Amino acid sequence: MIPTLIILLGPTGVGKTELSLRIAEHFDSPVVSADSRQLYKEIPIGTAAPTAAQRQRVKHYMVGTLDLTDYYSASQYETDVLHLLDTLFPDHPVVVMTGGSMMYLDAVSKGIDDIPTILPEIRETIYKEFEESGLAPLLAELKQVDPVHYEEVDRNNYKRVIHAVEICRQTGRPYSSFRTKTKKERPFRMVKIGLTRDREELCERINLRVGQMMQEGLLEEAKKVFPYRQLNSLNTVGYKELFQYLEGNWPLDFAVEKIKRNSRVYARKQMTWFKRDPEIRWFHPEDSEGILTYILEKVNGE
Repeated sequence: MIPTLIILLGPTGVGKTELSLRIAEHFDSPVVSADSRQLYKEIPIGTAAPTAAQRQRVKHYMVGTLDLTDYYSASQYETDVLHLLDTLFPDHPVVVMTGGSMMYLDAVSKGIDDIPTILPEIRETIYKEFEESGLAPLLAELKQVDPVHYEEVDRNNYKRVIHAVEICRQTGRPYSSFRTKTKKERPFRMVKIGLTRDREELCERINLRVGQMMQEGLLEEAKKVFPYRQLNSLNTVGYKELFQYLEGNWPLDFAVEKIKRNSRVYARKQMTWFKRDPEIRWFHPEDSEGILTYILEKVNGE
C-alpha cells in the first residue's frame, strides 16, 4: 500500500475532532494535530486540544509539546511532521492529520519556502519600534524595500507586516524573493477531506462551543497565563478577549460575546483560504459513511 496521509480540515467548530477519531480507529492510525496552538501545553481548553479520554482512544502527536515561551513556526512544523511521518508510515500505512491552521496544513501538503529564522535581536528591535510608533513606519519601510509584497500583504495584520520587515532587514533581500510558491513533492499520497456546514449551523456550533469552554474553565486558564499575555502564542481568539476583561477594559459578558464573534470571523477566513485548494473534497461532517467510502476509494483504488 502507498503510504497515505488523510488530511481532515475545516473551520473552527465544524466537528473535526470526533470524525478524526473515528477515521483513525478505522485505519488503526494515530492522529497528527495541525493546530498551531494545540502545541502549547498550558492552554488545552481554549485550543480544544484532545482530552485525556480522546488520547486514550487514539495516539496523538503534535499536541502539548511546547511551552508558551517556545518559538515555533510553520517551517519548523513542516520539518518535524515530515520526520514524524517517516517514523509512522512503516507501522501505519494510513495516518490521519487534522486541524484548521492554514499555514501548517499547507506546510506539510505543499511545502513552505525556505525563509530564514529571525535573529532574536532583530525581532526585539522591530517589535519595540512597533510598540513605540505603531505600524505606519514599518509599512512605509516595507513599501520602499519590497513593493511587491507590500501590494500583496494584509496591511492590517501587524504580524505579517512585521515578519516581512524582519526578513528584509536580516537578509538585505525583499521578502517576496523568498516566496517561490513552488509545490514540493512528497513521498506519500494525500487525501484531503474538507468539512463544511451552512453558515447558521456553524455559527450556532461556535457559540455553543465558546459557552462550553467557559464552563470547562477557560477563564481560569486565561488567568494562569495572563502574566505571559504579550507572547505571540497567546495572540489567540479566546485569550486576547479575556485578557481585556482581566485588565479591566471589558465586562466579562462582553468579552465572551467578542470571543464568539471573533471565532466566527476566523472561521470565515479559514474557509476563504481552504476554498483556494482544488484538491479538497468537501463533505458535511455527519456524512461519515460518504467520507469513509471516498477515503477507501482513494486508499485502495489508486
